[in-house]
Amino acid sequence: MQRKEFGLGDVVEMKKAHPCGTNAWKVIRMGMDIRIKCTGCEHSVLLPRMRFEQKLKKVLTSAESEGN
Repeated sequence: MQRKEFGLGDVVEMKKAHPCGTNAWKVIRMGMDIRIKCTGCEHSVLLPRMRFEQKLKKVLTSAESEGN
């Protein structure tokens, strides 16, 4: 299985939506664990990297493409 490419500051879509109704999350911390923040209600969740990669559907916007 191919590893999915994502980076700090990317907005990603997860397989399941957050209870607030939003399915977009911003990556705010990377390491052995990944911290993501809901773009709808600002709730943050810390996931182990393996679990995050399993639940990641796709990258919606890349922080590198924004130019900063």
